[in-house]
Amino acid sequence: MNVGHGNVVVADQIVAIVALDSLPVKRLIESAKGSTKLVDATNGRRTRAVIVTESDHLILSSLEPATLALRLGPERGTTGD
Repeated sequence: MNVGHGNVVVADQIVAIVALDSLPVKRLIESAKGSTKLVDATNGRRTRAVIVTESDHLILSSLEPATLALRLGPERGTTGD
């Protein structure tokens, strides 16, 4: 799945796509900084979504979570709410 700016993630490995607007998500990112578990795929742009993978990697994306969910596909993306 394309997460923006030519970066690709294996869709089967994605556990969650979350917005950056909550304090727990920001804390999760801060704790992952400096380790190999944090991947910045924003290409210097503002982070809008965080992708959590099965291997506990955090991938930062500059795309909106809704856009990423649509790219993930209807079978795994949105619930239709």
